[in-house]
Amino acid sequence: MSLRTSRNPAARVGRWSAQHRKAAILGWVAFVVIATVLGGLVGQRDLAASATGNGESKRGDMLIEAGFPERAGERVLIQGSKTDAAVRDVVGRLKRVRGVSEIESPLNPAARERTVSADGRSVVVSFKLPGTGERHVDRTLAAVAAAQKAHPGVRVEQFGEASAAKAIAAQDAKDSKNAERISVVLMLIILAAAFGALVVAGVPLVLGITAVVSAVGLLGPVSQLYALPSDVAQLMVIIGLAVGVDYAMFYSRRMTEERDRGHSVEAAVEIAAATSGRAVLISGLTVITAMAGLLFAGNAIFIGFGIGTMLVVAVAVLGSMTFLPAMLAFLGEKNWLEKGRVPYVNKRRHQGESRVWGAILTRTLKRPLVSVLIAGGALVALAIPALGMQFENPGYEGYSRDQAVIQTFDRLQAAFPGGAVPAMAVIKAPDVTAAPVQIAIGELRGHFTQASAVEISPDKTVAVLALPVASEHALETLRSELIPATVGKVAEVAVTGELAAGEDFTASMTAHAPIVFLFVGGLTFILLLVAFRSLVVPIKAIALNLLSVGAALGVLVLVFQDGHGETLLDFQSVGGVAPVIPLFLFVILFGLSMDYHVFILGRIRELVDGGMSTDQAVEDGIKSTAGVVTSAALIMVAVFGTFALSSDQMAKQIGIGLATAILIDATVIRAILLPASMKLLGSRNWYLPKRLRWLPELAPASA
Repeated sequence: MSLRTSRNPAARVGRWSAQHRKAAILGWVAFVVIATVLGGLVGQRDLAASATGNGESKRGDMLIEAGFPERAGERVLIQGSKTDAAVRDVVGRLKRVRGVSEIESPLNPAARERTVSADGRSVVVSFKLPGTGERHVDRTLAAVAAAQKAHPGVRVEQFGEASAAKAIAAQDAKDSKNAERISVVLMLIILAAAFGALVVAGVPLVLGITAVVSAVGLLGPVSQLYALPSDVAQLMVIIGLAVGVDYAMFYSRRMTEERDRGHSVEAAVEIAAATSGRAVLISGLTVITAMAGLLFAGNAIFIGFGIGTMLVVAVAVLGSMTFLPAMLAFLGEKNWLEKGRVPYVNKRRHQGESRVWGAILTRTLKRPLVSVLIAGGALVALAIPALGMQFENPGYEGYSRDQAVIQTFDRLQAAFPGGAVPAMAVIKAPDVTAAPVQIAIGELRGHFTQASAVEISPDKTVAVLALPVASEHALETLRSELIPATVGKVAEVAVTGELAAGEDFTASMTAHAPIVFLFVGGLTFILLLVAFRSLVVPIKAIALNLLSVGAALGVLVLVFQDGHGETLLDFQSVGGVAPVIPLFLFVILFGLSMDYHVFILGRIRELVDGGMSTDQAVEDGIKSTAGVVTSAALIMVAVFGTFALSSDQMAKQIGIGLATAILIDATVIRAILLPASMKLLGSRNWYLPKRLRWLPELAPASA
């Protein structure tokens, strides 16, 4: 086989790395250390909370941030037949906590309208904490716990921005640790089964971990140019491990296959670099292209996620082209690749193709039209529920009801509907204390029975009024009717709050989705067109990817919107899918699923270029790659599937969506629809119009 390394950058870099293995390995180690140290020294600049939203609610948040010192609102819920003594105790204890301000008691006649429930059995003590409340909330929680102990006859519990964030963060950290332990164990088992030897199985894991560590370190300097979401590193860990381990698996497996064929270590590494290495390069560029679609999503959080995921994929590709061939050459030279053999698995790996996938593929290729109709019809049927998708931000309702803080939220919502997370009308004027503005604010408050007192900024240019708005219809009425008829006549007004932010986010995503789809689909088409010199390959790849994404979204609707599987997955349906999910899943899955497509098509194209017929190349190419594709898919499913164990319904939706799509992609798409459609098209798979034959003829992107 001619490797044509002169036009294959992956082959050239891989050959140099293998020949200069010491420099390549030490260079990678130095890069990881420098990136990690640099990140620790610089630190990440986090995106401001007020800049994370969209539309009117974002404008309101920024007005509040500009006009008021940052404060966190908290409430103490007290329930029982006799609550006065407990209220006095809570107020007294809170007054002794440093940082607590603006305590509002139900014993104050002026505040009873806002602090006493309709049935009189529930009251709240409201107060503020400075900043995000993170530094002071522990002391208030301790004070409330002491009050509960002193008054066992009534219920005394705290809920608010800071206390909820603390409790949820603690649960998320616990869930994350459990998920990491499970996913690492599963990855080790899958890698050992795929390679049959522990040493070579550990190479992909080493590459994945070092790529993630270095990319996360680079967030520090990158964030100085563009502030990033605080949780972007968590997403990078997931994507980086999945991509890095997969790339290393493709590369390492091809190298071990060539060794099994009798090639020397250097020849095996060179062949792997020229084939799988180039497939990794093309796949990485495709994934980065897909992730770049997040930059056009119209939301600062999505832009930050796009930057982070593009960075970690780029680092994983860099490591795959430099560190990986050097390490494989080093281990091969020392005869360590087969160390730590897993007896039965090692013997089975050397036997070649998978008999199970071989049997499935043989039947698929024997009746390609029937296979396409049955498999395609099944995925279309699975995707149909997605047409009825409703958007519903899980919010606090999306967390496990087993958490004490969520139980407190439920009781607050029941006693004070719309009061636990109110809408906020933010009023901006040269002087909000002026008579016309105050009269208009009074008119607006007159439409609500439990409106809060008006908060006025120190410079008297911003006023905030919290209103009990608990539904989308009520929010729309507030924005389109009540505000224009009252305070909207005399001042600039923006409505914010959790409900308003969710509505604005959904509207923004709906408006920006076509731009993202066109960008990702268009650039992917161009990249695959150039890589494979075929008009059919990119069109079919995009169609199959859309089919797997559609089927995954259909599963999400069935599970989370319709509530099938509530008991199994331990959640309560909120009647819809989080608005962030469709666009996020489309971009992530479009990139990740291209791994397998490029990998398999590269092997098929290599065989075709070697003189084999398309029909035979499809059969041999897919059979020879089935094992590693299955293993790579299982790793992704294991990593993403652990999200289903989270207490957060948003995380469950992301995990189930990603795992389902990857599973469908690696089985139904790659084992049935791809080979069957290629069989039907035959030589037309490589059709390229004459007017496009000026495209450069590159070396085959083989796996």
